[in-house]
Amino acid sequence: MIEVKQLTKTYMTHERGHTLRETVKNLFSRSMKEVHAVKEISLSVKQGEMVAFLGPNGAGKSTTLKMLSGVLHPTTGEVKALGLTPWKQRNEYVRRIGAVFGQKSQLLWDIPPADAFYMNKAIYGVPEADYKRRLDQLTTLLDVGEIMRKPTRQLSLGERMKCEFIMAMLHGPELVFLDEPTIGLDVFAKDTIRDFIRDMNREGVTFLLTTHDLDDVESLAERVVVINHGQIVFDNTLHELRGRLGEKKAAKVTTEEPLPDHTIPGVTLLKRVNETEAELEIDTCILPLKHFIRQFNEIYGIRDMSIEALPIDSVMKELYSSTKKEAVLV
Repeated sequence: MIEVKQLTKTYMTHERGHTLRETVKNLFSRSMKEVHAVKEISLSVKQGEMVAFLGPNGAGKSTTLKMLSGVLHPTTGEVKALGLTPWKQRNEYVRRIGAVFGQKSQLLWDIPPADAFYMNKAIYGVPEADYKRRLDQLTTLLDVGEIMRKPTRQLSLGERMKCEFIMAMLHGPELVFLDEPTIGLDVFAKDTIRDFIRDMNREGVTFLLTTHDLDDVESLAERVVVINHGQIVFDNTLHELRGRLGEKKAAKVTTEEPLPDHTIPGVTLLKRVNETEAELEIDTCILPLKHFIRQFNEIYGIRDMSIEALPIDSVMKELYSSTKKEAVLV
């Protein structure tokens, strides 16, 4: 579905001065600086995959997605998506892809989504029968009903995002780019959107998801690609990501005796709720769970405890902060 080889994007930007002397100098002569936004990344995505493409702000993920969608030309490298080069065969390419951006709307503010849907039908040349079939399917899945006949400005954020998905899916795209698709939504709207994405994925639609909501990642993606400083530092399953960073667990404990600020080796205090209740991180390679439970009970007396896998946000923070060459996971 997508084949990326040695993709690079380099920008030239002006260096700005900070002192008065440098500011005056820049009025006559401004030095240039080369910025490497993306550095020779290679990536393959199969048909029907659901891939989370993650990275901190400034990591290069947005630049990469813009090149994959054909908005930007790369400096060097190759991309084949749906058998096409996105920026060279753009007219044909955009007819086969879709995009949903949580912070940018495709709908028109003063007209109902139903009218915008019909406009998209004309733009993409969707046959009437296909249009009606897909519209009925999508409105049923997302339960929009009469919502889509109200002006867009009267819709709640959750209602608008449902209509954004219909707008993106009406022409039957094979590949869909999602950028923060659940941003700002309440828990019920998020569940509806995630269920819809899973339904479309089961029908064979390939999704590439970028988000800072790691619940989206855990709910939707089987594969995670992490980019940092313009380079891919991880490409594997979510389970493998947790495993490669160590066998760590998260624990919430309530004890009979007050907990000190320092703990036993292999245990890190993450958050203190009060003197007898805390959130801990346990490195089971250093301290196996059965030994942790026994020692903690003997020292502090356990009244209540829950243990689960390390939250994905903790895993991502550790990966993002890895700057040494030997810490890069590919």
